Amino acid sequence: MGKYNFDKWIERTGTNCVKYDFAKESGYSGEELSLWVADMDFETVPEITDALVERAKHGIYGYSMPKKDYWDTVTSYMENEHNYKTKREWYLNAPGIVFALAMAIRAITKEGDSVIIQRPVYHPFTRMVEANNRKLINSPLKEVMLNGTIHYEMDLKDFEEKIQLHNVKLFILCNPHNPVGRVWTRDELISIGEICRKYGVVVVSDEIHFDFVYPGFKHTCFASISKEFGNMTISCTSPTKTFNLAGLQISNVIIENEEIREKVIEEIKSVGYDEPNIFGMIACKAAYEFGKPWLEELNEYLLGNLNYVREFLKKHLPKISLIEPEGTYLIWLDFRAYQLTKEELEQKIVKEAKLRLNVGGMFGEEGEGFERVNLATPRAYLEKAMKQLEQVFVDLR
Repeated sequence: MGKYNFDKWIERTGTNCVKYDFAKESGYSGEELSLWVADMDFETVPEITDALVERAKHGIYGYSMPKKDYWDTVTSYMENEHNYKTKREWYLNAPGIVFALAMAIRAITKEGDSVIIQRPVYHPFTRMVEANNRKLINSPLKEVMLNGTIHYEMDLKDFEEKIQLHNVKLFILCNPHNPVGRVWTRDELISIGEICRKYGVVVVSDEIHFDFVYPGFKHTCFASISKEFGNMTISCTSPTKTFNLAGLQISNVIIENEEIREKVIEEIKSVGYDEPNIFGMIACKAAYEFGKPWLEELNEYLLGNLNYVREFLKKHLPKISLIEPEGTYLIWLDFRAYQLTKEELEQKIVKEAKLRLNVGGMFGEEGEGFERVNLATPRAYLEKAMKQLEQVFVDLR
């Protein structure tokens, strides 16, 4: 038994919680168990809460900026936990990763320029490209069989051909990958990076899940691989996913290249974002100073949840294939063996099993027939969800 109790259920309804409070507004009954949006049902690090309460007691919450001690903490975390030695002047703040993606797209490309992504992938990648009137280029990940199960790989040939054909200016990398759970190897990152370097493509690397890596795998910050890669990369990091702080709106964006950095800063200024959230700054600093023991226990708990789902499916629902995750607390489940239409699949999951998951098609058409499931919840809640899934799918042939 560890120091932290991840089995404890914290009631989130009535807290303006996106995951639980707005089901009916989204067309759901509200009876469904929620395993969708990517935040956690766990209390954060106690030292974070203490730091927030202490700051709140001050009673004045005016315009604020991070000081040297904040940046010392962030740069130390990146070096000690992710083997990426950074400098203070490389950083800028943003309220979140999706905002940072949009600013990068607007800073590096102009309307009509091509931006490449790898579907199935986190759906705001698509939304930010299209909403800013850029041309979306998709180089789908390849499904290959590895040890009898599906494994996703980058299609380097297709990727390079599309960069050439469409004169791509920007690549949005998801590392670790959401939703398929790949933690890209150093060699894979070098291969994709060399293609981008060859054609002068700037890389935006979304690394928000970088603290969630399962045993046997290792995350590599794309920009840390070489000076050349660092010089062409916008690295998007945040404590919010790791420490369940999404509502505090804080991210730390790393841009080594001064010219690229200034372009992004100017774009951020143009939309009127000036200072970060004071509570986001306080939480980030406390998280990176005190959060490691909590995170280590959390990752053990998540591994236990993953092992539970794997064994449950193997025993009770063998037609549902778990795409083995290497990182993140999100799992990608393949329901295609049931040969249901997307409407039939959603009917079964939402109306009959009373579950709210993330439908695979939202990550691109390559995700049709899949569902994304959030493991970051107390085991008892996850067990209840799996049993409800079994009741509906066990007799389907």
